[in-house]
Amino acid sequence: MSVSLSGKIAFVTGGAIGIGREIALELARSGANVAVTWFSHEQEGQTIVAEIERLGRRCLGFRLDATKSADVTAAVDRIATEFGGLDILVNNSGGLLARQEIAGMSDEHWHNVLAVNLDSTFYCCRAAAAHLRNNGRIINIASLAGHNGGGNGSAAYAASKSAMFGLTRGLAKELARHGITVNALAPGLILDTPFHENFTPKEAQNATIAGIPMGRAGYPPDVASAALWLCSEGASWITGEIININGGQYFV
Repeated sequence: MSVSLSGKIAFVTGGAIGIGREIALELARSGANVAVTWFSHEQEGQTIVAEIERLGRRCLGFRLDATKSADVTAAVDRIATEFGGLDILVNNSGGLLARQEIAGMSDEHWHNVLAVNLDSTFYCCRAAAAHLRNNGRIINIASLAGHNGGGNGSAAYAASKSAMFGLTRGLAKELARHGITVNALAPGLILDTPFHENFTPKEAQNATIAGIPMGRAGYPPDVASAALWLCSEGASWITGEIININGGQYFV
């Protein structure tokens, strides 16, 4: 896909590994200067910074707990100041944390899952709204689980991702007058990511793949290419949408 993002400033949370890493690289390959944050992957974070800089782009990378409101605001302010603005926000921070069924789920687990997925997205969107330039882009990385409830023990995760759909649509209406689009990506089974390596046994992965019409799992570039398209001028009239990336496994 030929997309020019020359002169654009992008911020990708959770950009050290998996989907976030691939999105950060794809935006940089297309000309954007990129800020990336991570929570617990310092070594991988420094690696992605070096990779982006080797592409000839500026890159700012640092640790961020995106569940802390004040820290997020300070981070976005720092990025906008150091780069001179902000054009693209990709909310990729999040995770399942653990599989816990409702009957035995602790209050702590429920609140932690919502914090890492939903609160982090809200904090980043709120902070970025003060800096995004006209014709900006917000892309929220949600999940197929937001549609179908996910696998066993992922009700909290599914609830947080479904809530992201509503946040995406509400914010799309608020920011439309500035030419800013807000969309969400809802990936299905994406391999080569810690998410499924940590929480989805190989047998379950194979069973899921057997039910995907396209006959394969997805990979981070499948998501990154969709994110890149949403950042392009060709997607400037697309907003409030949930784009499903699952090889035909689920239709809305």
